[in-house]
Amino acid sequence: MTSDVIYGTSAYSGLELLELQPEPDTGKAPVLFVHGAGHGAWCWENWMEAAADAGHPAYAVSLSGHGGSPGTLLKSSLGTYVDDVIRTAASLPSQPVIIGHSLGGLVVQKAIARYPASGAVLVAPISARPGVGTLASISRRHPADAAKIMLGGSLPMRAEYLFNRLDPETASAYSARCGNESPVAQFQVLLHLPAGPPKGDAPVLVIGTPNDALVPIADVRDTARRMDAELIEFPGIGHDMMLDGGWQEPAEAMLGWIDAAVTTT
Repeated sequence: MTSDVIYGTSAYSGLELLELQPEPDTGKAPVLFVHGAGHGAWCWENWMEAAADAGHPAYAVSLSGHGGSPGTLLKSSLGTYVDDVIRTAASLPSQPVIIGHSLGGLVVQKAIARYPASGAVLVAPISARPGVGTLASISRRHPADAAKIMLGGSLPMRAEYLFNRLDPETASAYSARCGNESPVAQFQVLLHLPAGPPKGDAPVLVIGTPNDALVPIADVRDTARRMDAELIEFPGIGHDMMLDGGWQEPAEAMLGWIDAAVTTT
C-alpha cells in the first residue's frame, strides 16, 4: 500500500519534487522521473504509484521553469536541465534509477554520463543523435509548428502528438496542463552531440512505440544501439506512454526490468 503523493521542494536543488513512498519500506532502489518538453512532474503520477506499489520510493522533478519549479525558460538550456537532474538525484537518500521521457530522455542520457545512477530508463527519448527526425515528424503533421520552433517559439503540446488511446476529453485535459518549452533547449535538440557512456556502466533500458507522433521509432532504436541498451516496444500507444491508455503495460515492463537489472545495496 502506498502513501499519498507529497508535493514539496527539494532542499538541495530548490526544484519542485513529488514524492511517493512505499509502505512498508522494501529497501528497493528509488526511482527519479524526469518529464519531457512542456510537461512537469505531474505527468508521472500513474507511474509513480505503480513504482511505489512495486516497492520503490518514487520521485518526480519539475525542471527549471516547469511546473512549480523556479527559473525562466528563456534562460534554460539542456545543460540547465542536466544540472537539475544531477542535483536532484544527488539529494536523494541513495542513487536512483533515473527515468526520462522524450526531451527528458535526452537530458537523462547526458546526466548519467556524469552521475553514477543505479540505472536509467529512456521512454520515447529524443535521439542520442541530432533530433532532426522529430522536427520532420512535426513538419509532416503541422508545418507551422515546425516553423514556429525554428523561429524560436515553443512547440504546442497538441493532444494528437501525445495520445493515441485516450478519449478526446481526457486527452485535451492533459494537453491543457502542458506549457511552453525553452527555445534554446529546442534548438539544442537539433544540434547536440551524443552523450558519453553511462558513468559506472549503469544499465539502461529504452522503451518506445512505433506509433509515436513525435519521435520516430528508428531514432529510438538508434538510441538503444548507441547506449548498448535493451529495447522494448509497445505498438499502439502514443508518445506520452505514461499517460496514454494502456500505460500499465510499459510501466510493468520497466519495473520488471529494474528489479532484474539493478543491484541494490
